[in-house]
Amino acid sequence: MEVGKSIVRVDAFDKVTGRTKYTDDLCDASAYVAKILHSTIAHGRVLSIDTTEAEKIEGVVKIVTCFDLGEYKNYFPTAGHPWSTDPGHQDVADRLLLTDEVKFYGDDIAAVVAENEVAANQAIRALKVEYEEYPVVTDVLEAIKDGAPQIHKNYPNNILKHTSISKGNYAEAIKEEGLTVVDRWYETPTVQHCHIENFICYAYAEGKRVTVVASTQIPHIGRRVVGQALGIPWGDVRIVKPYIGGGFGNKQDILYEPLCAFLSLKVGGHLVKLDCSREETFVANRVRHGIKFHIISHLRKDGTYAARKIEIFSNQGGYASHGHSIAAKGLGCFPQLYPCDNIEGDAYTVFTNRPVAGAMRGYGIPQAMFAVESHTEDVAKIMGIPSIEFRLKNLMPVGFKDGFSKNVNYYDTFRQCIEKGKAYMDYDNKLKEYSNQTGRIRKGVGMAVFWYNTAVWPISLESSSSRLVLNQDGSVSLQLGETEIGQGADTAFSQMAAEAIGIRVEDVHIVSCQDTDVTPFGTGAYASRQTYVGGFSIAKTAGLLKKKILDYAYILTNMPPEITDIKNGMIVRTTDNMELISLKDLATEALYSTSDSRHITAEATAQIKSNAYSFGCCFAEVEVDIDMCKAKLVKIINVHDCGKLINPALAKAQVEGGMSMGIGYALSEIQLVDEKTGKVLNDNFLDYKLSTAMDHPHLETAFVENPEPTSPFGTKSLGEPPVCPVAPAIRNAVMQATGVGVNEIPLRPAKLFEYFDKAGLLK
Repeated sequence: MEVGKSIVRVDAFDKVTGRTKYTDDLCDASAYVAKILHSTIAHGRVLSIDTTEAEKIEGVVKIVTCFDLGEYKNYFPTAGHPWSTDPGHQDVADRLLLTDEVKFYGDDIAAVVAENEVAANQAIRALKVEYEEYPVVTDVLEAIKDGAPQIHKNYPNNILKHTSISKGNYAEAIKEEGLTVVDRWYETPTVQHCHIENFICYAYAEGKRVTVVASTQIPHIGRRVVGQALGIPWGDVRIVKPYIGGGFGNKQDILYEPLCAFLSLKVGGHLVKLDCSREETFVANRVRHGIKFHIISHLRKDGTYAARKIEIFSNQGGYASHGHSIAAKGLGCFPQLYPCDNIEGDAYTVFTNRPVAGAMRGYGIPQAMFAVESHTEDVAKIMGIPSIEFRLKNLMPVGFKDGFSKNVNYYDTFRQCIEKGKAYMDYDNKLKEYSNQTGRIRKGVGMAVFWYNTAVWPISLESSSSRLVLNQDGSVSLQLGETEIGQGADTAFSQMAAEAIGIRVEDVHIVSCQDTDVTPFGTGAYASRQTYVGGFSIAKTAGLLKKKILDYAYILTNMPPEITDIKNGMIVRTTDNMELISLKDLATEALYSTSDSRHITAEATAQIKSNAYSFGCCFAEVEVDIDMCKAKLVKIINVHDCGKLINPALAKAQVEGGMSMGIGYALSEIQLVDEKTGKVLNDNFLDYKLSTAMDHPHLETAFVENPEPTSPFGTKSLGEPPVCPVAPAIRNAVMQATGVGVNEIPLRPAKLFEYFDKAGLLK
């Protein structure tokens, strides 16, 4: 059995010894260097760009402005969603390679190609731009008002999209006698992904085809988008994805692959490299949506919901990117996590003159869980019901089935996860111990649960393809379109393939780097989909390969396939487990036989029309310094039900990484934007307070393994869920520690000064 083992990552040795080649390592030294001129206003029009002085700089090869696009002036989408032939399932195409209509401070208005970086940077500084400036709006609630600055002419009141949900009769339900009403606003900040490797790509042309080598999560999607942006056949585009140094969703957007390809074509197909600086990554790549939530709950005396309502206002920034799907996912979780007979909900995604928001780990659920679980805690306190008791009374019950996704809650997962977390934290005793505190230093405990889907069906296409090749020595080579981005996917894929075929994981050689010319189609790394979706194609392809192997074994052993199998790399007779021939000997004979030579391979596509719930919780203990307005995390645990663990060590690492991101999200990270100018004020690691190991206590993880019935390997989403419950658990712990009433602590712990000042705690 290879699934369920904590084996060493298949890429571990090369990564720790520095042998792994990333995009920058592979780019030839002969490459020209491309640099982008970003706008220094947040809203307006470029009237002119004077290139005279820049063109005089030695080493400058080409300068292209927003007025020079010519035949390449094609609007294209950047979101890394699976494309569909149905126009209703296609992303908003609102981006140009370069633009004269500035939507945010840092928009792309010109580019320089030079022989070296010094010349490129000098040329960028020498460009002179004349603007026509328009009013700026950065707040989502201001942007939707009549008379607000209009950012996109086709979207009145700057609303990219509005969707709603309705169940039962909310208006009638709230008339019930004796209801308690809890009406609250919550807000989550804009943050950046902060992966180690900034976005980088290089491009060159061969014949009529252009090749882009990019640090991307979505090579096959990238091929389509580059084709759309350049207005060329998609088959004329080749995307190569080497090893990449993290993405967390930022690289689930097509960032600069089309521009880099365009610049290469403008210089005769010469090799051109475009490498984003850290400052560009903060401003001109993607950020997590800042969202404002308005939640109203109507409760009966027994602590059950009579009716619930939610409004979501998602700050999209200047362009559509992943757009409304983030807010829509947050809205979708609302009637599922705490089901109620009478629900109304509205979600608005709104353009502002801020940096563009896109996919980021959790895809709207970290924001939604912060609001919902903060509200849940507030409601429990107002009702005078212990928060865990209140949650268990109202949480999604066993047997619940969502009408849209068809997901089913098969197990009493919430209770199982909560019991593990509560025991580790000694929650009940600490809750009593930390009640009614006074003084400067106070402690508190809090908790939160979370809900998450797996993959994107039925919202979007969900398919995965894989290829298996039997090598001469009995090992197999494995290729998938699903991408390793640092999370350990290749190791999980190798374990699943070994399990499905009947060989050792050491005998699976996975091809980690995707090339759209040769790699089977797959949409990439996002939506915590890869282990679940890739498992279907691996299982299907392995079944086909096994059949071919056992059919050939019949020729060599005279044993019919019906009574043979592959176990530990041996062809065995299932009736008595007799070993007939090694897979190594069979493979050698198959390729080199003078009488019946065969190249034994298999390739298959699995279209997945199912989804799966992942659940879990977080418990946190904090220490709060009232005078310093500072919260310190003392103890934390995440408990997850992500189905069967393919590799427990990898699963633990995923949870720890997600917890780290959640800690920063709760306590320190926020992208600061000047409301008057739209300029980002902390576009670097000195001013942006990224959480580090020094800010963390021990990160404890635990699992409840309830195998997912819809999955061939019993697995479901884990990549994104760990970040989702951390911030609300910390917020709830801060509230318990300080004793601040729920009417005084509506937002996030990073704003403790505002809380304490309003509550009268500061001297």
